[in-house]
Amino acid sequence: MSASVEARLLIVARDDVIAGALAEGLDKLGRRTVTARSAASALATVADLQIEAAIVDLSGGEEMLGLAKRLKAACAPRRLPVLAVGDPDPGLATHGFDLTLAPPLHPSQAAMRLESLIRLAVTEEEFELRQETFAERDRRLDIAKPDLSPLRILAIGEPAPQFLGLSNALRRGGAEVTGAFTAYTAFDYLHERNFDGVVLWAGDNPQEALSIASGLRRNTRLFHTPALLYLRQDSYVTTAEAYHRGISDVASPQTPEDETARRVLELARNHRRQAGVRQALEAARSSGLMDAPTGLFTRSLFAAHLMRIAQAARVRNRPLSVCVLKVAETPELSVLRSDGWVGRAIPQIGSMIGRLVRVEDTAARLSPEVFALALPATPLASARTAAERIAAVIACTAFEAGEGRTPFVVGFEIGVAEVASPEMVGRALESAASDAQVKKAG
Repeated sequence: MSASVEARLLIVARDDVIAGALAEGLDKLGRRTVTARSAASALATVADLQIEAAIVDLSGGEEMLGLAKRLKAACAPRRLPVLAVGDPDPGLATHGFDLTLAPPLHPSQAAMRLESLIRLAVTEEEFELRQETFAERDRRLDIAKPDLSPLRILAIGEPAPQFLGLSNALRRGGAEVTGAFTAYTAFDYLHERNFDGVVLWAGDNPQEALSIASGLRRNTRLFHTPALLYLRQDSYVTTAEAYHRGISDVASPQTPEDETARRVLELARNHRRQAGVRQALEAARSSGLMDAPTGLFTRSLFAAHLMRIAQAARVRNRPLSVCVLKVAETPELSVLRSDGWVGRAIPQIGSMIGRLVRVEDTAARLSPEVFALALPATPLASARTAAERIAAVIACTAFEAGEGRTPFVVGFEIGVAEVASPEMVGRALESAASDAQVKKAG
């Protein structure tokens, strides 16, 4: 593809042996790419476009080996994840590469790996901004001490030879693997313990594995837990269907077990790092700055932090969107509101929103029944999808309505706007709120 302001992924390669099919596949997946043939053109590209991540084909020689650090420096203060395509080598991390994958690299695999790395980069940027916001109010926000215990992986499925082989590869990689043969046993484990990742063996019944993945995404506590689907070679399940059902990555027995294990462990490590940031943010609830009933940002704290995010978005050349979620008015809720039952549910609703947003997103309570989200590095369409998913999960929850009454559910009017510049923050938030009101009137 030619250079375009829509491009988000940079591929650096001397030729199209690897880059051609990879670029075509990523473009079909909606991940717009631009290809650079030299270090000089790659550096010019990251300076001009909103590049979120880069893929470097190491077969290009010594120049490519030293490119990661130069790309990262050119993008600073924006963090740029750089993925290398070549023979796996732990020493490549010293050259600035975040991850190395062996060729041939499937576009779907690359897309999932890059998504994970991008989210981690944005999370670390956001945490630094929150530290600044809290410091202005004489509060410290410290990252939790790293959990150095073995990564905990739950392997779900029948004990087929291929699946057992993958479990053994995970153990060789230092993970603590727990096996569950049925969905019932799996969810018992998931509710009793914290896992850094899940591996699902499709076997003869891939729909059961996909149902488990969907169950993870409907649970607020398990919503962000990564899941890899291990398919049989002759499985009829498509990659698109798997990702639609909440799968984080897909592998098959054709993929070497050690490589699949590395992918699982990378997902788990990123999840644990993000969980550490989330724990630090959870601790902020006791700072005295947050909305006490919900643990979310207050209106004033959100306004101050949103301005800081907007300024950082301009400096880092990243998109920024805001969402407004207003409890939808219904005749049933009018009665329940007067009886106080809606008010009793609001703290739980707010807490659910806080757990459903990504680590890097900021959730706030603007008024008793109105919530707002600031979504860094997120364009308008993706922001609307995120807000709709949060609303859909909460809509599956029934709230107590008092003795003799059927529990009620809550829907939201959703408004979304993209922030064009720091000067337009207030107008963008007003636009999102107006968007929600218009839908209500409609």
